Formats: sequence, C-alpha cells, structure tokens
Amino acid sequence: MSNISPKAEIDPKAKIGNNVTIYPFAYIEGDVVIGDGCVIYPYVSIMNGTRLGRDNKVYQNTVLAAEPQDFSYCGDESELVIGDGNIIRENVVINRATFKGDKTVIGNRNFIMEGVHISHDTVIGNGCVFGYGTKIAGNCDIHDCVIFSSGVIANPGARVGVAAMVQSGCRFSRDVPPYIVASGHPISYGGINSKILTNHGVEERVMEHIANAYRLVFHGQTSVFDAVMQIKEQVPDGKEIRNIVDFISNTKLGIISKM
Repeated sequence: MSNISPKAEIDPKAKIGNNVTIYPFAYIEGDVVIGDGCVIYPYVSIMNGTRLGRDNKVYQNTVLAAEPQDFSYCGDESELVIGDGNIIRENVVINRATFKGDKTVIGNRNFIMEGVHISHDTVIGNGCVFGYGTKIAGNCDIHDCVIFSSGVIANPGARVGVAAMVQSGCRFSRDVPPYIVASGHPISYGGINSKILTNHGVEERVMEHIANAYRLVFHGQTSVFDAVMQIKEQVPDGKEIRNIVDFISNTKLGIISKM
C-alpha cells in the first residue's frame, strides 16, 4: 500500500509501485515508472521518460528527466533510467538523453548531494558520491565508487575510472584514471586513492602494484602509449592493473597530467 498525498499532482498513466510515499506538491508526468519503496518529497518534478527503481529517496525541488540542455535536442522521447537505493538530495537536476532510444543512466546506491546537475546521456555506475554543486556535462562516463568533492565540474565526454576521487573545485576535460586522487588547478595526478582501496579490501601488495603502474604513466619519460606497454611488461598482472591498462588504452580525450 502506497502513501500518496492527494495534494500531489500525478498523471493517472504514471506507474507507481508498492509502498511508495509521495508528499504534497510533487509533480509526476504520465510516462513515468516509480519502483517499490521510493520516497518522493514535496516539490519534486518527475518528468516523462523517468524510470525509477526501488527504494530511492528524492528530495525537495529536484527535477528528474528534465529536457536536455543540448542544441541537438528536437523533442525526442528519450529516457532517464535510475537504479535502486539512490539518495538524490535537494535541487538536483538530471537531464534525460537527447535522442530517441538513448538513456541517461544512474546506477545503484549513489549519493547525489544538493545542487548537483547531471546532463544528458551521461552514465554513472554504482556507489558513487557527488558533492555539493557538482556539475557533470553531457556524455560523461563515471564508473563505480567514484567520489567528487564539492564544486567539481566534469566537461563533456570525460570519463572517470573506478574508485577515483576528484577533489573540491576541480574541473577537467580529460579522463581521470581509476584508483587515483585528482586535485589542483589545473587538475593533475595526486597519488593513488589508498583509503578507498583499503576500504574495499585491496591488499597492500596490490596497492603497491597500482602505485608502480602510475609511476610509469605520470613520472616516466615516455609517452602514455609506451607507459601502458611498460605496465604490461613490468607490473604483476591483476584485475586492478588490467582495469588501468584498459581505461588508459581506450581514452579518446587523453588523461589528466602529472603534478
């Protein structure tokens, strides 16, 4: 049984699951799916194309599936797909995709703080934290367990690898590789993210391998391509090392620089 305020404005075509709480003055359009156990606070706007999973909390003045802020957008029926267990705090705006059949995707168990804007066609993994006022432009790709401190700006198409951290006030147009801390103006490599790696049970021996891999990338006297070849030759193989090699090998924008 859901607890839906009669003061909420909900299109009768919207599909709302069980045990959903919707507070007064929420606005929900017709082409919307809200999964079981969600909580929708007052003054939230959930627009056409939203597919909301289970047990999400969406706080005041947030707008889900806002139309893309993209000059290529021509009114296509695209989607915003959000997984389970996310916390989306006040004044967040998340745009749906630009073209029909495409999606903006938010995974599971993410914490999206006040004032964050996530633009069209961006894909976000699981277990991420986005600090106050973070702005993520269109077509970005943010992998699992990423942390953005407050005021971070990710420019269009940038990728961020698993378990990376971007510190407050940074802006970047190139890719941020996995397992590192990125900081400064201009943004640059600031070492491996040892605290998060420890919290995720990564052994100290493996962290040493990760650090050695990044010494070759950021402090070697070769190109990034040659550094990747050196990692394959010199650093013991493992899941994390393969992630680093694959991420850097697939960059289109290049990666951030060394300090």
